[in-house]
Amino acid sequence: MLLAGDVGGTKTLLGLFEPGEPRPRHVVSRVYPTQEFDSFTAILDAFAHDVAGPITVDAVAAGVAGPIVDRRAKLTNIAWDVSAAEIGRRLDTSRVALLNDLEAMAYSVAVLDGAELVVLQRGERKPNGNAAVIAAGTGLGQAYLHFINGHLLPIASEGGHADFAPRTDREFELARMLREQYGRAEVEHVLSGPGLVNLHRFTHRDAACEAVRGLAAAEQPPAIAEAALSHTCANCAAALEMFVDAYGAEAGNLGLRGVATAGVFIGGGIAPKILPALQDGRFMVAFRAKAPMVELVSAMPVHVIVNPDAGLLGAAVAAQALA
Repeated sequence: MLLAGDVGGTKTLLGLFEPGEPRPRHVVSRVYPTQEFDSFTAILDAFAHDVAGPITVDAVAAGVAGPIVDRRAKLTNIAWDVSAAEIGRRLDTSRVALLNDLEAMAYSVAVLDGAELVVLQRGERKPNGNAAVIAAGTGLGQAYLHFINGHLLPIASEGGHADFAPRTDREFELARMLREQYGRAEVEHVLSGPGLVNLHRFTHRDAACEAVRGLAAAEQPPAIAEAALSHTCANCAAALEMFVDAYGAEAGNLGLRGVATAGVFIGGGIAPKILPALQDGRFMVAFRAKAPMVELVSAMPVHVIVNPDAGLLGAAVAAQALA
């Protein structure tokens, strides 16, 4: 049996899988609100209780929203430390992989089927090319997949915390606003749930907005997106347009950095919820605006991952490789 985990700033998924080629077979999974627990091992205990444990597994892999250093992770958006050694002791196994959350999601790319992907650009996939994954949700994650020895090998990054690169006068003005608030403007300040709230504040200036009145911070991003997609608020629509433009541009940047001729994959919780906005052309126009590399990025396949558990599935693939 394999145990997989997908630990985010908002929710944590845990699942048991049986080995299967090429894709592990899902047995059972549970979702937990991350911030209601004081550690990852506390969630492991809750999971064991919920599935009538104790849990006996051959291997464990967990993706966490933060950098991995010396098999330990300090989460970016919640005050947790996660240790592979501690997980191994709790579950009595030496086969433990602690992965960046986008690195874990990247492991799913090779086993996703057509129903789990929506095409934004068909492109011309190179079977021996590299790929890349970008995912906006509570934060922004990015990962590369390098083609090595006949396989795509996920490589973690913290590209979501790189500097935001404005392309237009309006985006330069946005960057100034972000710099005044945060000290610097990073990509995650724009491309994430909180980033959409920043864009909402920018497009509304001091104007009131009924879409977010009285809502808690975590409830605001989906409300802004809904008001934009339903055309009930012009300023919310402008915020979402800026989000999509910036998302396409950054996805194109990632494709260039990784020479992702095997494809760029858009994951995370936001993309499936704003799919009509991603399909209206703005995203791909920004993606391809990379002169003198237009021909290169125009040939890259671009897909939206619509399987909400892709991170968990990827962790299971990584656990299977360990076992």
